[in-house]
Amino acid sequence: MKFDKPVIGGPCWTELGTSDLEGAKGFYTELFGWRPETDPRQEAGGYTVAHLGDAAVAALTPLYQESQPVAWKVSFAVTDADDAARRVEEAGGTVILGPMDVFDVGRFAVALDPTGAAFQLWQARAFPGAGLFNSPGTLGWVELATRDTGRARDFYTTVFGWSVNASQWYTQWGIGGEDFGGMADMGDRFPPEVSPHWLPYFAVDDVDATAEVAQQAGGAVVMPPTSVPDGPRIAVLRDPQGAAFGVHQAGEEG
Repeated sequence: MKFDKPVIGGPCWTELGTSDLEGAKGFYTELFGWRPETDPRQEAGGYTVAHLGDAAVAALTPLYQESQPVAWKVSFAVTDADDAARRVEEAGGTVILGPMDVFDVGRFAVALDPTGAAFQLWQARAFPGAGLFNSPGTLGWVELATRDTGRARDFYTTVFGWSVNASQWYTQWGIGGEDFGGMADMGDRFPPEVSPHWLPYFAVDDVDATAEVAQQAGGAVVMPPTSVPDGPRIAVLRDPQGAAFGVHQAGEEG
């Protein structure tokens, strides 16, 4: 990711919806060294912010609905959540929750793109988003996996105005040419029951060692550590509750 703070249109936050909040706290603390703090207010519903030092870097939450999958979600910064929600619907997406206020910290909405991938819109007030990017244990890249890359490209460039840097094999998203994420065609690499989705990648000091720690802590390796040609070393892991996420070598952001 080529910026180090939340930028309008770019990924500003990521949060995990999990079936075992305490288990997730322990797993990610062991993996990334996070310090989780759960909001004690009843109306916060167990919302837990993970910190590295003084910086908020991600969130962990209980599942709030029976239909909610165990999964990581990516939020994109917008100046006006209501206006962005209208753009989502005009471009063929669906707003499934909100826009709504979150105390005094911001306003958000949850949406689906036309290919079925969920994402969130975040209009910052007191809370702008992650306080640290690209450092070990923090968000460094986001990737859309979809079965219709053409439709997804039209949608996101319309809604967010992203720049596109595409090769035959991979598409990179950017803001003014500063890349922050990518898009991959799911093709036949994923079982039919796996829906299109956004996957956060966290920077780590050592991809191979992180994969080993994940397995020892009860997680699994979905894609073994791999060096991408002309790119970073990466792996895709799964936590003990089933949420997938990626890791990449710190200092090798796209």
